[in-house]
Amino acid sequence: MNTEHLIDKYSVAAPRYTSYPTVPYWDQDTFDGFKWKKTVQKTFKASNGKDGISLYIHLPFCESLCTYCGCNTRITKNHGVELPYIEAVLMEWEMYCRLFSQRPLIREIHLGGGTPTFFSARNLKTLIDGIFLLADKHEQAEFSFEGHPSNTSRLHLKSLFGLGFKRLSLGIQDFDLKVQRAINRIQSVEEVALITELARSVGYTSINYDLIYGLPMQHMEGLRNTVMEVLKLRPDRIAFYSYAHVPWVKKGQRHFSEADLPGPDEKQKLYELGRKLLREAGYTEIGMDHFTLQTDSLSQAEKEGTLHRNFMGYTHQYSKLMIGLGVSAISDTWNAFAQNVKVVEEYLHMVGKGQLPVVKGHLLHEEDLVIRKHIINIMCQGQTTWRMPGERNNSFFEGLERMRWLAQDGLVILSEEKLTVTLLGKRFLRNICMALDARLHHSQPENQLFSVAG
Repeated sequence: MNTEHLIDKYSVAAPRYTSYPTVPYWDQDTFDGFKWKKTVQKTFKASNGKDGISLYIHLPFCESLCTYCGCNTRITKNHGVELPYIEAVLMEWEMYCRLFSQRPLIREIHLGGGTPTFFSARNLKTLIDGIFLLADKHEQAEFSFEGHPSNTSRLHLKSLFGLGFKRLSLGIQDFDLKVQRAINRIQSVEEVALITELARSVGYTSINYDLIYGLPMQHMEGLRNTVMEVLKLRPDRIAFYSYAHVPWVKKGQRHFSEADLPGPDEKQKLYELGRKLLREAGYTEIGMDHFTLQTDSLSQAEKEGTLHRNFMGYTHQYSKLMIGLGVSAISDTWNAFAQNVKVVEEYLHMVGKGQLPVVKGHLLHEEDLVIRKHIINIMCQGQTTWRMPGERNNSFFEGLERMRWLAQDGLVILSEEKLTVTLLGKRFLRNICMALDARLHHSQPENQLFSVAG
């Protein structure tokens, strides 16, 4: 079966597997706030001294709506929202710190959004200084933030660098003006080059660009030009994502129709073109959707088998406890997940009353933990192993039976105690993981929940 036929066959709605179980399949019946606090305390006690903890801080505000965006955002030009929101985030952080038995060691911080650089450099400093009033910095700490090329300033870069941030991620998506107008995100090559050069001159050691294929009005020549401009700037990492069209979830995507999007064949050609250009330029394909220079820590981690994946994406470091602060943020103790309320006003209200703003979550069963481990191995290492019969798990082995169809198509190689993703199979990682997804297969949804793979 050739690649085009495989793409048609596996173009189905599939999760991106930043977690297992995926959010729509969390079991609310067994979850409550008391149990969540207990699992936070247990994981913190077991891991803080050595590994530290990770923080994801969601900063939801944007001045304008990027119509392709699937993130939880609040559109406003009123910058008076900044300090009240920061004060609430710090109150939430204080609630978590009261659960801990000692001062937390912060190993990772990632500022996501929204647009973190919507906030002034002064207010971002207030936020980070407030975090470290109650915490210490891990000796291997690494901090990163997302910035919009049009509003990230020298002051942002210098202030955050002084606070320990050395990684910057810029949302580029596409330089073609027709595409930019369709998605309402306009920034020039010159703006991106200026911020990149400024960041490097300040001392940032890692710069990531986000690119998206499958956007409205996108075509081969336009994407080629975008990638060639990106290669001139030589970012350390490039996330080359498939556009996720979910207008039933994100109403902003209704500003254009399916007729404006590249068809499945054209979208595949866009991906193959981008992938080819990046590989020819010396970038290594890491896990799913990511390309890095061979000197980058993600590339080294993949070679050493230490690459990890969580709600923040791929990381070369691993801490068992990840606390999500801010509206819609997700936390992970390895044994449990929890998500904050998604509406800003509700978040501010709950925190103001002294309540953790968690509204839903999931306590992982033994079966979940087994499958989660194998999905992470596949996503990060391209292989996974098990022991017979010691690791016998009915749902896992049901997944291996489903995997045999993928093996026949050349996507994986199965042996008695090992699964290996083939070079062809790297293109279909979401589908491979989906074969192991017991919760999805045991409870098929009536409505589409995820974007189409590829």
